[in-house]
Amino acid sequence: MANEKTTADIGFEEKIWKAACVLRGNIDAAEYKSVVLGLIFLKYISDRFERKYEELKEEGEGFEEDVDEYISEGIFFVPQGARWSDIAANAHTPEIGMVIDNAMRSIEKENSRLKGILPKNFARPELDKRRLGDVVDLFTNIKMHEHGNEKDILGRTYEYCLSKFAEQEGKLAGEFYTPSCVVRTLVEILQPYHGRVYDPCCGSGGMFVQSAKFIENHSGNINDISVYGQDSNPTTWKMAQMNLAIRGIDADLGQYNADTFFNDCHPTLRADYIMANPPFNLSDWGADKLQDDVRWKYGIPPAGNANFAWLQHMIYHLAPNGRIGMVLANGSLSSQSGGEGEIRKNIINADLVDCIIAMPAQLFYTTQIPVSLWFLSKNKKQKGKTLFIDARKMGTMVTRKLRELTDEDIKKLAETYNAYVEGTLENVKGFCAVVETAEIAKQDYILTPGRYVGIEEQQDDGEPFEEKMTRLTAELSEMFKKSHDLEEEIRKNLGAIGYEL
Repeated sequence: MANEKTTADIGFEEKIWKAACVLRGNIDAAEYKSVVLGLIFLKYISDRFERKYEELKEEGEGFEEDVDEYISEGIFFVPQGARWSDIAANAHTPEIGMVIDNAMRSIEKENSRLKGILPKNFARPELDKRRLGDVVDLFTNIKMHEHGNEKDILGRTYEYCLSKFAEQEGKLAGEFYTPSCVVRTLVEILQPYHGRVYDPCCGSGGMFVQSAKFIENHSGNINDISVYGQDSNPTTWKMAQMNLAIRGIDADLGQYNADTFFNDCHPTLRADYIMANPPFNLSDWGADKLQDDVRWKYGIPPAGNANFAWLQHMIYHLAPNGRIGMVLANGSLSSQSGGEGEIRKNIINADLVDCIIAMPAQLFYTTQIPVSLWFLSKNKKQKGKTLFIDARKMGTMVTRKLRELTDEDIKKLAETYNAYVEGTLENVKGFCAVVETAEIAKQDYILTPGRYVGIEEQQDDGEPFEEKMTRLTAELSEMFKKSHDLEEEIRKNLGAIGYEL
């Protein structure tokens, strides 16, 4: 989502979502996802192509069908028969599904980067062709200039639809979606202006999209970063490729979807920034086949939980001055089972842990597991120290079940971290504390922020202690009296129906 918006305040994207949902019928959200996102992507690349096509046509030199004219400007070439005008003309024919599938195949054939990525499932019988035609009409009639930059509005719509699918899919959505406010917090603290950015479990590419937004918002150049990632889920991997293409982000996500632990797509990469939200507490990840892996410098991760396998994989891929921002389940802060305590101790003693932020509950559609953000650095500015932040009281409920961090919350967290790095941060009871490694060692290398930040100081209400105690004990006495009266009433009622207590 755009930085100034929350999911409680959207307009155009919501209209697209509601209208597109008419098409869904009985199709599961997981399957329908590729239909909606595929159409958004197809409209985006077709519109960009058509604009350039008209420019070349006006020049009158006959280059409008020259593939190189488009490729040289990072525009996907859309061949005849696959253009949106062709699709719109067939919107209300029985063959519309086949027309879209053939368009996707033709576009893949002309653009090697998209090979095997685009969805080609529009002709299947369970997809109502009348409704599909209605959605094509909807996209045809989009007036982009009324809603902002075309690339931005389609990108925002893509991202909004991802969040809505995450809401509908529940736990399954963890494979492809990390809440925007969580990603923005990672990005605002890491500030990836330039260098190599890596996500070993990139989902739909949200970390990269927010990094690009950060650079744009700070007047930087997106070409100053190189993007690397991979994902094991084939559908998610394809979604990421489309999400990044719609944003104009050129990324290396490997040649195909692949398991990060067993098929590392970037074995020699040493990244300047690593951002990730790996699967929480992943079991049966193949530990028995990777016992001697070079990545386990700080200890062999347990077979029942991959949290410290993910963490060590990322540390292994860090450049000498590289930094990590990642989401981990809170169990990793204190677990001693399976050797995790020893691994955490070794990572702390290597002076890699820069900052730990305990996050508020209900940020995720996918899980109620409490999480923290871990920030690690190969070359910390504050040697021998770690910043702990307890952000559990932050955020605003935007639905009954979902909380979001506001822009002000994210700004406060980033400013707190920056003050720590600069050596100017003062500890705030109940919120933040800068702690030396020796103190962490005394706490058995447990990283739970609450242990270090303490309890928030209560504001003095001005009522003298003796008066307050007299008032409170009187109130308590009255409550006890009421409870006794209620107890007696209950005994009477039970006795009236033949039961005695």
